[in-house]
Amino acid sequence: MSIDGAWEFTPRVHADSRGAFLEAYRAADLPRPFELAQVNCSISQAGVLRGVHFADVPPGQAKYVMCVSGAILDVVVDLREGSPGFGRWEAVQLDSDERRAVLIAEGLGHAFLALSEQATVVYLCSQGYNPGHEHGVHPLDPDLDIRWPVDEPILSDKDAAAPTMKAALEAGLLPSYTACQEFYAGLH
Repeated sequence: MSIDGAWEFTPRVHADSRGAFLEAYRAADLPRPFELAQVNCSISQAGVLRGVHFADVPPGQAKYVMCVSGAILDVVVDLREGSPGFGRWEAVQLDSDERRAVLIAEGLGHAFLALSEQATVVYLCSQGYNPGHEHGVHPLDPDLDIRWPVDEPILSDKDAAAPTMKAALEAGLLPSYTACQEFYAGLH
């Protein structure tokens, strides 16, 4: 992916008349260490939009995201204050056909929109959920200008009430690019 700290993986799928087999996650293939602390599973109906979510750094929360059933538009947003890519976003379709996955580093924002009638997303997390350190940016923020392929996505009350990126920046909620770089350096 073009955002520093986000990587896309496409596994080799071995298919035959019985079905298919793939290695959905291989730590040895990752470009950086990833310690697994929690596994989340989200089931969404078509048009449900979840995010843009991020966590304080340190410790942050890296995510390895895959869609095991259906299809989603997965979006990574660079929310690291001072980053050369600050405010940029990139989208990739994750689905149960291609079986792609995305690794998202600490400090980046993450969101997804269910494209199929129902989509099941599994994401591996480097840290457990910590509500006092979790934040969001409004996914329909006009300054982000994320091009969602639906006119009226379904948002949770929490996501609908999230601040714009500018308001989150002014409130000091966004992670610092420098702090993220120092944190990443400590992972090796």
